[in-house]
Amino acid sequence: MYTDILINATSYENRIALVENGNLLELHMERLSEKGSIGNIYLGRVARVLPGIDAAFVDIGLERTGFLYIDEALYIFSDNYQRLTSGHRLKKSCPHSLLTSPSIDTILREGQEILVQIAKEPIGSKGARLTGNITLPCRNLVFMPLTDHIGISRKIEDETTRQMLRDKIEALRPPGTGFIMRTVAENIGNDELEADMEYLLLLWDDILSKAGKVSVPGLIYKDLDMILRAVRDFFTENTQSLVIDNREVYEQLLTYAHTFAPHIKEKISYYDGDLPLFEKYRIEADINSALDKKVWLRSGGYIVIEPTEALTVIDVNTGRYVGASDLAETIFKTNMEAVGEIARQLRLRNLGGIIIIDFIDMEDEQQREELYTAFQEALRDDKSKVNILKLSEFGLVQMTRKRLSESLTQTMCEPCLYCGGDGFIKSRRTICHEIFRKISRDAGKIGGSRVTIKVHPHIADMLLNEETNTIEQLERRTNKRITVVPIADMHIKRYDVIWNQ
Repeated sequence: MYTDILINATSYENRIALVENGNLLELHMERLSEKGSIGNIYLGRVARVLPGIDAAFVDIGLERTGFLYIDEALYIFSDNYQRLTSGHRLKKSCPHSLLTSPSIDTILREGQEILVQIAKEPIGSKGARLTGNITLPCRNLVFMPLTDHIGISRKIEDETTRQMLRDKIEALRPPGTGFIMRTVAENIGNDELEADMEYLLLLWDDILSKAGKVSVPGLIYKDLDMILRAVRDFFTENTQSLVIDNREVYEQLLTYAHTFAPHIKEKISYYDGDLPLFEKYRIEADINSALDKKVWLRSGGYIVIEPTEALTVIDVNTGRYVGASDLAETIFKTNMEAVGEIARQLRLRNLGGIIIIDFIDMEDEQQREELYTAFQEALRDDKSKVNILKLSEFGLVQMTRKRLSESLTQTMCEPCLYCGGDGFIKSRRTICHEIFRKISRDAGKIGGSRVTIKVHPHIADMLLNEETNTIEQLERRTNKRITVVPIADMHIKRYDVIWNQ
């Protein structure tokens, strides 16, 4: 669990680092030109209904339409929705009576106006994932106006405490509404709980009121910016300090904390040192290393992280580590050290989807079981939902990790201008030989006695040095004079063959 929250706030970008004992565990970034949208509520219009996949596309005013699955659409026609939206423009009866397992075209139609919330940000070419199950978080509670449910954070494990908290909410909540008690609320009193609940109920009324006035598609409610969410979502009883380097934002944080969490104000401090905050705490170096494929372990072993379109592959290697006793012990120690680093890298890089981890093969069944248990424990503090399978016969661990936003690499990097993100480009020699084949093929069809080849300087260097004999042979065979012209700003894969009279 992280113990410090460091916030670097500027006019163009906000960065939040969650740190434990000097080690960067998570990095959250928000560029003001690319603000996140998770939690935002929109009044949208159904653009297309797709019965074949039981889903619909919904226009919410963003660049790409959002995607709404049938399971998330059912909330829109719950009894709570009909009751709570009574008197608003959203009051609509379902086109057909709801069945036990209705299809998407029985509850939605094109052009229909619906209230939806972004559950997952647009990633790559995919639009936002939408839900009809509206949730409104506060410091201690999460309000679910369309769900008749009481939930308690799974991290509150004592059953007596869980039941006590459940009874507290039951005594205060309006009939038919849902609330989730957050971990930080384990020891709060009834007054604080009632204040949060009243705030959330008033917020929901305001959202419904705006829904009756806004044009479609339109934004109804925007969640807090990332820095205020840091206080709301990241600050726990284990957090020792929150340090921020922007005076104006520091004052905003104090105001927010005074209203919703007065007891944490003394842990919030302003940093005005000469050295930038992230450099003082060595965060910049950790960020840069999180973009590398290879991560070294303290023992001398290393892991290699290879994200692909469909999944992420992680390979564990002994590297320079030779151990002190036998091979089996060396392998086991390398794998066990890799477990903690892999768990940290998954959170830091925000890797999600299917993840395959290739640990070094171990024959001892007890060691395999210890490795699996250690990996589960290392992922215990990960807020994202993870599912892990035991080691396969090939020494592979298969797992999934839910990701709601782009990975660190997707946020900070862009595809290479040369390779387009493939990771490879044609070699210089391959391009030279392509040019030779083109000249050989066209020489008999085109007149003239001279040929000019315009290429990138690196290709020109190979043509005029390592391939000079081939060019001389080509000149004799085609009876053409070949001239190589380097062009500094030409793409390395591009070339122009110009035939001169």
